[in-house]
Amino acid sequence: MSSAAEQETAGAFRRVTRPEPGAAPGRRERIAPPPVWPGAPNPLGARFRTGPDGRPGTNFALWAGGAEAVELCLFEEDGTETRCPLTEQTHEIWHGFLPGVLPGRRYGYRVHGRWDPWTGARWNPAKLLLDPYARAVDGDFADFGRPPEVYGHVRDWPQQQVADTVRDDRDSAPYVPKGVVVHDEAGTAEHDEWLDDRRPKTPWADTVLYELHVRGFTKRHPGVPAELRGTYAGLAHPAALDHLRRLGVTAVELLPVHQFAHEDHLLRRGLRNHWGYNSIGYFAPHAGYAATGTAGQQVGEFRRMVHALHEAGIEVILDVVYNHTAEAGEFGPTLSLKGIDNRGYYRLEGDPRRYTDYTGCGNTLHVVQPQVLRLLTDSLRYWVTEMGVDGFRFDLAAALARSFHDVDMLSPFLAVIAQDPVLRRVKLIAEPWDIGAGGYQVGAFPPLWTEWNDRYRDAVRDFWRGALPDVRDLGYRLSGSSDLYAWSGRRPQASVNFVTAHDGFTLRDLVSYESKHNEANGEGNRDGTDDNRSWNCGAEGESADPEITALRRRQLRNLLTTLLLSTGVPMLVAGDEMGRTQHGNNNAYCQDNETGWVDWSVLEDPHWRELFALTARLIALRHRHPVLRRRAFFSGRAQDADGLRDLAWFTARGTEMTEQDWYAPTGSLGMYLSGGEIPGRDERGERVTDESFLVVLHAGADPLDFVLPGAPWARRYEVVVDTSREEQSAAPGTVHKGNAMVTVRPRSVLLLKVAS
Repeated sequence: MSSAAEQETAGAFRRVTRPEPGAAPGRRERIAPPPVWPGAPNPLGARFRTGPDGRPGTNFALWAGGAEAVELCLFEEDGTETRCPLTEQTHEIWHGFLPGVLPGRRYGYRVHGRWDPWTGARWNPAKLLLDPYARAVDGDFADFGRPPEVYGHVRDWPQQQVADTVRDDRDSAPYVPKGVVVHDEAGTAEHDEWLDDRRPKTPWADTVLYELHVRGFTKRHPGVPAELRGTYAGLAHPAALDHLRRLGVTAVELLPVHQFAHEDHLLRRGLRNHWGYNSIGYFAPHAGYAATGTAGQQVGEFRRMVHALHEAGIEVILDVVYNHTAEAGEFGPTLSLKGIDNRGYYRLEGDPRRYTDYTGCGNTLHVVQPQVLRLLTDSLRYWVTEMGVDGFRFDLAAALARSFHDVDMLSPFLAVIAQDPVLRRVKLIAEPWDIGAGGYQVGAFPPLWTEWNDRYRDAVRDFWRGALPDVRDLGYRLSGSSDLYAWSGRRPQASVNFVTAHDGFTLRDLVSYESKHNEANGEGNRDGTDDNRSWNCGAEGESADPEITALRRRQLRNLLTTLLLSTGVPMLVAGDEMGRTQHGNNNAYCQDNETGWVDWSVLEDPHWRELFALTARLIALRHRHPVLRRRAFFSGRAQDADGLRDLAWFTARGTEMTEQDWYAPTGSLGMYLSGGEIPGRDERGERVTDESFLVVLHAGADPLDFVLPGAPWARRYEVVVDTSREEQSAAPGTVHKGNAMVTVRPRSVLLLKVAS
């Protein structure tokens, strides 16, 4: 606790540092508030509707448990602020109806209460707060470089160890974005048309995910008009959609599009948060990605983007960050929840001044609390029912699954999702870990959920760089990771297989760098993981050596082919299919520039066009052949009258793998996939059959003589893919007899189809 002298000085500081009229941008004179009618406590947020006298207006409702008073603050175009006390309170929800407040009006809240950080109370009415339910946000938290006024405490207090206990009474309104009243389209012709939009509804087993950044994907796209690049409208442009169609992906997984803020430490270094994992508005599309305007227009633009993707047969999955907010810890800014009810929204330590941090970002939302659970589930349902999205990928999902301390798969959050009639029907993807004790939960999430499978990533990377001691783990990963998911009754689609993600090296950098090169992030190259499991093929960084560059391209073909032939749900990262590089930066979260944007000029190089062609051909092959996208795990037993097992493993000698072979050091593996009878039935109840395939993966540096299994497995094989070939736009077509010996070139994949 600060001394009496410090508190007295703090009071003086608050008195003398309030900006004088005209001293700060957007300084406003307050005017008399309009009448406020009682309104209704539900729904939460700002909802435009017709009032009891037939006049249009807006109902405002804010949950603020423990608050002593709440002021609704309305803002004119010139910045003039009108403060309207909300005097009605129902179950800790403060509410009121204001006639004449129309869509496009900007607003925020000031919440009054005790300032007592030692008990977790951090109310400060000098700070304008963003409505957690705001559907649109106007302005950017970086417009003023995160000034000290946006902090509830005196950020620059001389005794930094107690700075968070000294209240800052300067007005933050000139420096923070405002919520925007948005027209509720329910019941209108436009909304009814939206509801009639046919979602692709792609089954999980048929899904191919494509992780992309709305801004980064189109910012440098030459076919997208300059004024639309980096926006929702840009992603909806035919030039962007054409690439997705030609590639053949079925769903885009968008990096965060909730309104987010930029961290102070980045702004001080002249950088900005690019990825967006710093949410502050769970209902609002990030205003910085809008081409049409930020006074509510971003909502319609986002909807039109979703509609365009659906028309192209592509689902939209949002990467959502419900585990923490941009308000960070006790020394972070006061932007929304911290000033509404700090103790109600955040997990606090035994010392309530401090925040429990399972996320590495300073705070963790207290999802066990009913009002927090309501906020998150209301947000999820809104994005599904009113914005049209098809699913979610939950960042650090283990933090959401914690009860009071431990990760609990019967936690309130997971239980609510499981029974919700809207949310249980959409795609749910967990990043199944957080940074807290017991936070690594790969394979533990319940049915309905799929998971990012980092064990797949690590095994495939290690195999192709020659670091696996044997192929036991690789066998599990190629065949759907039954060791992780079958025990709980889940299916192969529970595993989202990936080799790269936004967090880490791009695929091209994975074969070009052995060490991270994050100097541009301004953190002394200390940020980002050191566990890259990469191999630079003999030289660090870009190389002019034709042998090295050829080997790197072959390794890219190997990695992509392995991914797209594996059982489970494959996920690609935008640009990997055409050799995108971040020049060794494996943590480009703050690189809102050419480093973090997709470089479309690489397609001018015929080598990278060939890589795109191979990726598209592999995806098309996957779509055509159900044996490559099984809905049930392999049994390893005979499935048909021919006596062939549905899955068999072979050594280079052409013999089936024994237990001893699984434990022996080797850099090669043969996988036979039988299409004789695949579990499940088609839409007409008919049995599903397919062609059979043999996949030979060889990570060794020398050629491998591989004996192709003969009868009863096959009499002849036709080569479909040979990654040793530089030209990949068409199938090789070479035919080999069963029991024949073929030479598999160094570090390559051979995919063969059983021929009649």
